[in-house]
Amino acid sequence: MTYLQNGSTAPPGHGAVPTMPSVPPQQTRGGTSSGPRPAEPRRTAWAEGIDRLKAGATTEPGRLRIIGAVIALLVVAFGATTAWQMTDRSAAADDVLHSSQPLSADAADIYRSLADANTAASSGFLAGGQEPADVRDRYERDIRTAATKLVTAAASTDPGSPSAKTIAKLNTLLPEYKGLIERARANNRQGFPLGGAYLRYANDKMQEQMLPAAEDLYKNENQRLRDDYDAATPYPWIAMALGVLALGGLVWAQRRNYRRTNRVFNHGLLAATAASTVVLLWLVVGHTVARSGLNSSYDHGVRSLNVLHDASIASLKARGNENLTLVSRGAETKQVGGRTEDKYDYDFKKQMSTLAAKLKTADALADDVAGRAPVGKANDSMKEWLARHKIAREQDDDGNYQGALDKIIGSRENKPTGDCFDLVDDSLDTALTHEQRQFSADAGDGRDAMTGLPVGAALLAVLAAAGAVLGIGRRLSEYR
Repeated sequence: MTYLQNGSTAPPGHGAVPTMPSVPPQQTRGGTSSGPRPAEPRRTAWAEGIDRLKAGATTEPGRLRIIGAVIALLVVAFGATTAWQMTDRSAAADDVLHSSQPLSADAADIYRSLADANTAASSGFLAGGQEPADVRDRYERDIRTAATKLVTAAASTDPGSPSAKTIAKLNTLLPEYKGLIERARANNRQGFPLGGAYLRYANDKMQEQMLPAAEDLYKNENQRLRDDYDAATPYPWIAMALGVLALGGLVWAQRRNYRRTNRVFNHGLLAATAASTVVLLWLVVGHTVARSGLNSSYDHGVRSLNVLHDASIASLKARGNENLTLVSRGAETKQVGGRTEDKYDYDFKKQMSTLAAKLKTADALADDVAGRAPVGKANDSMKEWLARHKIAREQDDDGNYQGALDKIIGSRENKPTGDCFDLVDDSLDTALTHEQRQFSADAGDGRDAMTGLPVGAALLAVLAAAGAVLGIGRRLSEYR
């Protein structure tokens, strides 16, 4: 018997699709409903690398790799910095010896040659129409020396620099000065008083334009020399600090290795430590010796040379003014303390005071008998010069011009001041030669103490880094 179901809904299994009960919305912690969960973003290779590094650092092999990398980096940085800093210092020391100091000496020679040429010109003028051949030769030699040294200085000077402008100025003034001297000679040979005016005009050009320009060149080259010393002598603190840090890292790594394995030596790390120690000791000792030699070359060489150059220039200026006192015959005067004095005689006294002061300083700076002896001889000659000059001035003031002239440029029997000037000049040349040799020896020793250090430091640092890597690698092989 068949029973009919109440209602109009078809029974299950007879073609109708059943409906699924709806799922109520899920609540999030914030009280809002959440839909489908978004896909996680892809991680970058950098982030994954950091994670692997962190994971590796928690294992002994990972720690060893990090330690080896850090130590190798420190050792390489130490070697590279040592090579860089010592290359700069070695180049500066070489410039001191072969560039800036010779150029400073050339600048001083230019000054001295110009001053000496001016002195020789006035001496020849006082001798009369036919000046002595040796005086003429001395003048020509000084002019050639100044011209040659100017060419050398121009070739070693940067274009547009103050020194280059000064050299160009001197090259312009030098032929003008020579022209004035030739006019003075021509008029003097004919007995024209105009010759004295030309000579005084040439002297004014020398004293007011050429010698100040030469002094500027001398100061510029001395400053360049001082800059090279400042670049060569400072301690390489960065390299030394990195060396201490690298050695500290190597010692720590070996101590750590000993505590974990009870092995006293790791051959690779031991070799790295030895190489780094050699570089650090070479750096400290080598630069200390170099610094000592360079400082000695400055204190006992350059300073003495500068003072002796100043003394020589003062002597040359004094001699030129002494000659011009007789050439001008009172035509040039100046007011000093309310009284009238001969301009050139006043300048002579001023330069002689400078000469005395410079000789006293040079004697104090001289550190051996060979350096003090010529300075002492120059000082004795200067005192005799002053005594003879006083007699010459007395003769001139009494109206005995020929007697005064004999006391200035006369024969040896007259005991002229010219003999004293020559002795001062020769003694100063001897002292300059001695101090130049001392400078070259000390500066050469300082430069030589740094020879091979940049290259040697770089090579030993590479070996030390390789030793550290091999030493750590030996420990890593125990985990494979």
